[in-house]
Amino acid sequence: MKTFIPRKKFILRVSTYIDNGLIKVVVGQRRVGKSYLLYQLMDEITRRNAKANIIYINKENFEFDPIKTYTDLIPYVEARLAAGKNYLFIDEIQEIDQFEKALRHFQLQSDIDIYCTGSNANLLSGELATLLSGRYIQIRAFSLSYLEFLDFHRLTDSNESLFSYIKYGGMPHLIKLERDESVYYEYLKNVFSTIVLKDIIARFGIRNVQFLNDLIRFLADNIGSLISAKKISDYLKSQRIHIQPRTVQEYLFYLESVMFIERVKRVEIVGRKLFEVNDKFYFEDLGMRHALWPYRQKDIGKIVENLVYHHLRTCYYDVHVGKDGTKEIDFIAERDQQVIYIQVAYLITDEKTHAREFDNLLAIKDNHRKLVVSMDEYASGNYKGIEHWQIRNFLLNFE
Repeated sequence: MKTFIPRKKFILRVSTYIDNGLIKVVVGQRRVGKSYLLYQLMDEITRRNAKANIIYINKENFEFDPIKTYTDLIPYVEARLAAGKNYLFIDEIQEIDQFEKALRHFQLQSDIDIYCTGSNANLLSGELATLLSGRYIQIRAFSLSYLEFLDFHRLTDSNESLFSYIKYGGMPHLIKLERDESVYYEYLKNVFSTIVLKDIIARFGIRNVQFLNDLIRFLADNIGSLISAKKISDYLKSQRIHIQPRTVQEYLFYLESVMFIERVKRVEIVGRKLFEVNDKFYFEDLGMRHALWPYRQKDIGKIVENLVYHHLRTCYYDVHVGKDGTKEIDFIAERDQQVIYIQVAYLITDEKTHAREFDNLLAIKDNHRKLVVSMDEYASGNYKGIEHWQIRNFLLNFE
């Protein structure tokens, strides 16, 4: 068994599903640490049951290259089953053709508990979801939270540590590299190349890689802005690049499906009506963003917004952008019937900024929790019932 740094929040969430009969499907962008999360689950299972028979397959390891289809997978696993309880772990299962048929076969056997990972958000969509309907639970894996980043890199909380997290992001493998910006970014660019080549170009058969790169740069420069496929198409036309809105929408879907970016829909605060146009986009990992679009201090406001969004997702909140008449609320976070309204600001330095961030929340006429998050060093307390969180405190203590 490999050694690892525990990611307790994820294990706590997944461990409740051990031995419950459902197929556990862990999805996340490449290199966010899904393999090591499986190792931790194996360790937890062995701790609970020393006699557990663990079967592990990693499709990124050449050793398992002969397992190409479900007809290869079934006999491989059955030859390794033992009396008692068996636990099957398959890493990057999308590399096995028609894998869902094997999963259904194994799931019908009460002595096999199944866990698998994939790098595509739509891993179990369409026909696959129909075939396995009611038989699986999908769990998202994210790049490191700020608290995990401190733990992995053996850092203490400080403005300097936060700045490192902002610039280099939370890809776990960085701890194995020389602490050098050029080394970090070269690694992150290589990860991006793998995502493009294996998960986008090969899977979807796209040809216009230049447009894909142009689209990513546009998204990097417009974090937290309201965006539509038409708006992007119109912008590109101004740059003498002619791409139809339909094509833009397809390429956005590709980037979402590999979890490189996340689309956040807008909803009305009263009635929760979903808007069909003008969404916001955030990056799964800011280090990846900065490897492709260099960090600029003038972007700090939108970067802080991305930080808050990512933290909410690592806490497994469902997140939307709120609209209350003409006013916009940065995030509506919902989990377990709990609703929280959140405004994000870089610094609240004057009355105008204070009014914009706090008054929008005060205008919401319900009793749900309301927060403003900013980088003000001494942000704390509350204003008329609205909590004011300093960003580092939020990233460390908000759950």
